[in-house]
Amino acid sequence: MSLNTKKVFLMDMDGTFYLGNTIIPGSLDFIEKLCRSGKSFYFLTNNSSHHARFYALKLSRMGLYTIKTEQIITSGEVCGWYLQRLKPQGRVFLLGTRELEQDLLKTGLMSVKTNPDFVVLGFDTSLTYEKIEKGCRYIRQGVPFYATHPDINCPTEFGPIPDAGSMIKMIEISTGVSPKIFGKPYPDIIEYVMFRTKTTKKDIVMIGDRLYTDIALGKESGITTILVLSGETQENDVLTSPYQPDFIFPSLNEIVF
Repeated sequence: MSLNTKKVFLMDMDGTFYLGNTIIPGSLDFIEKLCRSGKSFYFLTNNSSHHARFYALKLSRMGLYTIKTEQIITSGEVCGWYLQRLKPQGRVFLLGTRELEQDLLKTGLMSVKTNPDFVVLGFDTSLTYEKIEKGCRYIRQGVPFYATHPDINCPTEFGPIPDAGSMIKMIEISTGVSPKIFGKPYPDIIEYVMFRTKTTKKDIVMIGDRLYTDIALGKESGITTILVLSGETQENDVLTSPYQPDFIFPSLNEIVF
């Protein structure tokens, strides 16, 4: 299997391109290598509390000055794309931030408080009991339930905080209904990438530092995967993982194609 024939390189961010607010050495060199070789690249994030512009600004502050908003793909963006195909101008009762709401509105969906077509849960840092109660009521009435991503916790400088996956569990226990989930490791995000880039699975590579999200996404979607050891995963972890990467490199800078 050759990486040289691949056209689109997808990258995780934290643990792959940077750690916290510090860029991993060699990351910018890897981007230059991709550009010189005529490869396209995109960053994927499960965090739906921010829109793409937030991450583009963060990457720009780290020195990736050429990054465009269109090169950031969030789970909220994928969710909006999926739902508007189901029902253009569909009505969404949202448990999510204002930035996620903006992502959904951009696709033509509508944000409503009553009579929704969908209930959507994101990483809602503005979650209130009133929103939980209303969302659960609509779900019990049969309104389809969707969630942007499955992460249980979100890492912060002060330690982990409850993420969308924790909120999913609460609503599941209350209603007995499980949502359709987007984001890594679910394959809808790769369907969206193919739609955006007009490519096929054989053209795409997923690079990340987590076996159970980044590499699992690749395996569930049937695309090539690269594990980098610059973040969460150690080489010994691969031995017992059900998700085996196609390639392993110490960091982005060591990837050859």
